[in-house]
Amino acid sequence: MAGSCRSVRRREPGLQHALLLLVGSVAAVAGGTYSLDDSGGLGRAFDGIGGLSGGGATSRLLVNYAEPFRSQILDYLFKPNFGASLQILKVEIGGDAQTTDGTEPSHMHYADDENYFRGYEWWLMKEAKKRNPNITLIGLPWAFPGWIGRGKNWPYDFPDITAFYIVSWLIGAKQYHDLDIDYVGIWNERPFDKKYIKVLRRTLDKVGLQRVGVIAADGNWEIAKAMLLDPYLTEAVQIIGAHYPGTLTVNDALKTGKKLWASEDYSTFNDQTGGGCWARILNQNYVNGNMTATISWNLVASYYEQLPFGRDGLMTAEEPWSGHYVVETPIWITAHTTQFTQPGWYYLKTVGHLDQGGSYVALTDRMGNLTIIIETMTHDHSVCIRPPLPSFNVSAQNATFSLKGSFNKLQTLQVWYSKLDFSFNKSTLFKKLSPIKVSGGSFSLTLGLDEVYTITTISSGQKGNFPNPPASQPFPRKYKEDFNVRNPPFTEAPNFADQTGVFEYYCNMSDPGEHVFTLRQVVTQKPITWAADADQTISVIGDYNWKNMIVTCDIFIETLNVGGVFVAARVNKGGEVVRRAKGVFFWVFADGTYQVTGDLAGTSVLAEGMSGVGAGKWHTLSLHITGIFASGFLNGYPLWKNAIVTDADHGWVAIGTRSFEFAQFDNFMVEAL
Repeated sequence: MAGSCRSVRRREPGLQHALLLLVGSVAAVAGGTYSLDDSGGLGRAFDGIGGLSGGGATSRLLVNYAEPFRSQILDYLFKPNFGASLQILKVEIGGDAQTTDGTEPSHMHYADDENYFRGYEWWLMKEAKKRNPNITLIGLPWAFPGWIGRGKNWPYDFPDITAFYIVSWLIGAKQYHDLDIDYVGIWNERPFDKKYIKVLRRTLDKVGLQRVGVIAADGNWEIAKAMLLDPYLTEAVQIIGAHYPGTLTVNDALKTGKKLWASEDYSTFNDQTGGGCWARILNQNYVNGNMTATISWNLVASYYEQLPFGRDGLMTAEEPWSGHYVVETPIWITAHTTQFTQPGWYYLKTVGHLDQGGSYVALTDRMGNLTIIIETMTHDHSVCIRPPLPSFNVSAQNATFSLKGSFNKLQTLQVWYSKLDFSFNKSTLFKKLSPIKVSGGSFSLTLGLDEVYTITTISSGQKGNFPNPPASQPFPRKYKEDFNVRNPPFTEAPNFADQTGVFEYYCNMSDPGEHVFTLRQVVTQKPITWAADADQTISVIGDYNWKNMIVTCDIFIETLNVGGVFVAARVNKGGEVVRRAKGVFFWVFADGTYQVTGDLAGTSVLAEGMSGVGAGKWHTLSLHITGIFASGFLNGYPLWKNAIVTDADHGWVAIGTRSFEFAQFDNFMVEAL
């Protein structure tokens, strides 16, 4: 994912480093001259650079950060002229199913159920809008609650129902959160259905949401061919969005005349190579593919790192218990574009590749401002996770830019510079250099390898910063949660990461004792899935490196005869591969039996017998693991002991249920030994 790093001799990035030289005085290396001219018209309108929260649960831990650290993270992401200054926020329309790194709750678990305060995407969109009122908002479903499919794992058989479900989310966003969603998608990376797209467009128009554009199909470019054959489909779709296009488009997409977006891209480990990937595609998605927006999956790596695609966000915020976060390289690569352009600017027609490798784009607001972004990312230092990157070469070079048309009278331009240093790990990120003087309508640069320049008339750029966040700390070795929150700010309990099913705070008014406020698994029908959800529900928490521990939790089975719950430890898998999770799972069932299994699926039985547990009554389970031995206690008394554990060496703690069923949990406690 991170690519290989080869040692290349390159000049050190001096503070001014002799980068801005007049024509004729540059070093004796190859170079070219490039014209920046608007007199022959302009290229496509720029639509912005963005990040994606969801697909799935990628912002899960962010909401649990204490202030001021949570606001600092949000400022680095969204605050204009500060950090990434993102111009687009795309969020998952939760569907109660596993969608990469966790599940996100639906606003309609059931057909007669509506709740527009579940999850954290509403909060995140409001925080983004608070910082940038002009940010573009997009919603896209990865999965759907099971009732939409009426027993099938398919959302298109009843297009009116599916459209009603999606439009309800859009209306709820406005009614309950005053959020105007700008665009909505179809079904992430799954087959599109022409009839459904037309029904969705018609439904949007019918309820007064004509301004909401439809993006399709959030996969490959295949829908473009269908649009060329179907004028009604063409009319229904406003944006053609492709995922991981490798900076290339297809002729059919260009023929439609529609806006083209990389509606999901990047998905790469956020180290230096990830920054190089991001720098290359932000330019070349337009240079090669005429794509006018690029959206990163994901926005912020705020989920347990050992889940799939750990640290694939623009920055990292995975320790709410410590407050630690890291402003990674992609944040400052993003700033090279977003701090000096705005949606509604236009690309010049005169953009392209540099003679010795790399690329340049130029944009204008048509009111005299000009921004040029140049990148010289080498192959091995700009590998993205997908698609495979063809071979290419980049060399140090001189570049002369000739300003023509309305730009020929510019005299001074601001300069911002980054260099990714793979030899000595002394990178320069988003540094303001001395302004460049334009002489005779042109200026020249000496370009090294793995560099990004922004040359601009805009003077408002800023490398924002806060005092260093707290130092990194592992998850607390002793952790308790009693769920006694009368008015929780979010429906999920802190640090629990649902992997199948949805676990919500619950007010159990029928309980006369101490279990009024609990955590409840609430999905009772398997959703229309995007990934391979487990047949059981499960939520993980804690430190993946834990080996020996005591886990205790009160449990309440609600389903007679066939219900069941578990507590578990050393759980080694989550996300898209959660159904293959191994660990130590202590199950009790409503029929009065228990089992200890070495996997979530229950195929490896370590112990079993009678427990006397039934539905409708609270019990306390306790799981003790030391070395290769595990023991279980029920209501404080030994139920089984010294089961031999051979396949699970370390992992998270977890709670869950036998199937998609109601069940409650309370007084959770873990102590790592």
